[in-house]
Amino acid sequence: MGTGVMIGAGIFALTGQIAQLAGPLFPLAFIAGAIVTGFSAYSYIRMSNKWPSSGGIAMILQKCYGPGAVAAGAALLMALSMVIAESLVARTFATYVLRPFDIDGGPLVPILAVGVIVFAYVVNIAGNRSVGLFSLVMAAIKIGGIGLFGIAAIWSSGFRFAAASDPAQAYGVTGFIASMAFAILAFKGFTTITNSGSEITEPNRNVGRAIMLSIGICVAVYLLVAFGVGSSLTIDEIVAARDYSLAEAAEPALGQTGFLLTVILAAVATASGVLASVFAVSRMLAMLTDMKMIPHSHFGMSGPIQRHTLVYTVVIASTLAVFFDLGRIASLGAFFYLVMDMVVHWGVFRYRREEIGASGLVLLTALTLDAVVLVAFTAMKLQSDPVIVLYAVSGIVAVFILERLYLSRWLAPQAAHEH
Repeated sequence: MGTGVMIGAGIFALTGQIAQLAGPLFPLAFIAGAIVTGFSAYSYIRMSNKWPSSGGIAMILQKCYGPGAVAAGAALLMALSMVIAESLVARTFATYVLRPFDIDGGPLVPILAVGVIVFAYVVNIAGNRSVGLFSLVMAAIKIGGIGLFGIAAIWSSGFRFAAASDPAQAYGVTGFIASMAFAILAFKGFTTITNSGSEITEPNRNVGRAIMLSIGICVAVYLLVAFGVGSSLTIDEIVAARDYSLAEAAEPALGQTGFLLTVILAAVATASGVLASVFAVSRMLAMLTDMKMIPHSHFGMSGPIQRHTLVYTVVIASTLAVFFDLGRIASLGAFFYLVMDMVVHWGVFRYRREEIGASGLVLLTALTLDAVVLVAFTAMKLQSDPVIVLYAVSGIVAVFILERLYLSRWLAPQAAHEH
């Protein structure tokens, strides 16, 4: 499921966004993002190996900070970034499905996006076994199909990287580092695996193994597709078609049939990505509710808490899919995720590193890399889209202030936390 979430967002929704910032070096941005993600995963693996649970990130934050506003606020940021990812991938689904009809934008995009989110809700209502089996089958289809696309595109181009021949714009170091924010967002699906500690066999070992395997698989697939897209299109062409770059690359490389197959593959990949993400975020919100870290209202609904959080997730994701475009949705998700990730690393370093046997150097390296990427990304967005920076800062501040008002303390006393 972690692999399925990553591939759904990273390939189809973010390839064009990364190329827009990194230029011809955009395949390397995936490698750089994977390196940062590898350092970040260290905190989650060490904590999950010590305390495997279905709480995932909520558990990690509570173990570090206690049940206070810092832990609750950071956990809620993660949940919101996951909901944002759902709307991002849902709009990507709609964009690809409409490509054969030469429809670019318009009311059908949000309508189809909301439709696939509702589909994910219906499958989730069927139960965990249905979600797990569907996600497994879809992940296999995605990995195989996308891998074949990359190989075929590179082969048909005669191993020529067309993107490298485009000198139309100078791409600086800041742009490359900023593009890593999107690359990191493309890998953040590994965090959904931390929510499965109560279901995975031998979770003290296998949660970490699953995280590293999913990241490794996605690195290989992302690079293959990045070179495949870059072999068919110049940077200007990739940027112009950034919301549907794989479909655009498929037609010159593979013809009309390849184009249609890529559209079908994108629809399958993004739909299953939304499904897995809805499952993970509803579980996380239910766990936060059970931990009394976020307020909850039934709004007259019957059934268990997770059924309610499914509804909340679908409503919020649908709202974002209607009112925001792909670029802004991706940017907002990157801001929320990077801030949450830094809170996790600092918490593990400050409160738990000795208990779990973690290396302080690795933890501080992960924290520093996140900070560098966040600063570069913010600098780029202040130039190109300052409004989204305002939205992100306002959202982050509001989350922590509201949690402080709800919980009446920033950090829980350590003695009470241990109790």
